[in-house]
Amino acid sequence: MKTTYRAMQISTSGGLELVDRPTPGDEEVLIAVEACGICGADLSDIDKADRRLQPPRVPGHEVVGRIIALGSNTPSAWKLGQRVGVGRLGGHCNECNECRGRFNLCRNQPVLGSSCDGGYAEMMIARATGLVSIPDKLSSEEAAPILCAGIATFNALKKSGAEAGDTVAILGIGGLGHMALQYARKMGFRVVAVGRGDNIAEDAVKLGAHRYIDTNKENAAEALNKMGGAKAILTTIGNPDAVLVLMPALTPEGRLVVLGVGKDPLPVSTGYLVGAERGVIGSITGSPFENEKTLDFSVLAGVRPMIETMPLEQAAEAVRRMRSGEAKFRIVLTMGDQTNADQ
Repeated sequence: MKTTYRAMQISTSGGLELVDRPTPGDEEVLIAVEACGICGADLSDIDKADRRLQPPRVPGHEVVGRIIALGSNTPSAWKLGQRVGVGRLGGHCNECNECRGRFNLCRNQPVLGSSCDGGYAEMMIARATGLVSIPDKLSSEEAAPILCAGIATFNALKKSGAEAGDTVAILGIGGLGHMALQYARKMGFRVVAVGRGDNIAEDAVKLGAHRYIDTNKENAAEALNKMGGAKAILTTIGNPDAVLVLMPALTPEGRLVVLGVGKDPLPVSTGYLVGAERGVIGSITGSPFENEKTLDFSVLAGVRPMIETMPLEQAAEAVRRMRSGEAKFRIVLTMGDQTNADQ
């Protein structure tokens, strides 16, 4: 087995640097990474990283690769050479109260790229409880963004309370939103995309929107209310002002599902919630089992992320493109030929 592997770690200046890392011991699960998607949360991980860590943190949490080493007590379901993925949640502990069935809410699990090393690397150590089986019909590059952007929006729509035929509004058509549009259409909702500017209108319709609302030209809440209102609004953006403008379009018993994390609070009138039994909920990604269901649904329904690929060595440029908004809609890092990664 190789004694080192290449990784992109966070430098003392807050950027990324290519380094060699030693491989882990025999009792750890080792994955030869084939693809790792770049998520908006990676940017926050890089900016907020503790630069005193030695070795510094490796970002990335949309990881797909093959198992090349299994530690002791690893469940028999996982085999050498098997293609697996790991999402934002790095594996539950099986000890806290939430691990009695709410594994995604485990209090003791690592967060890839933030509290443990992620997938901007040729290899990655992973907890067995965080592993996700990857369907053969998805390439590693296609599967990677589904492990975060896919499951986040898929689960949020399932929690929204909307049923087939109901109107669902997707606020923000980016890395998350472009997946949400596809899932919402395949689930049978009347899908309304809400964005700023007409440059995204054509893509929004192609991705599944029945209607696109450009907030530069229309009052989005009024437009939605003319359609009868929205049973659910899924927001992928962190701007509370933009969210509040849209909330008057929620129907009685409608739900606002929050995915976008912002710095500022989201002020909501209690009377608005109580008077029509509306609700505001947050939604985290999901457990490995839920991730597998998302992947399977993506295969069944033909949902795929829109991606561009870049090699690991260009991770810094890929991150820059994400920051600038040039990416459309997801960038995936590739590690080259990993056929002999265990040699």
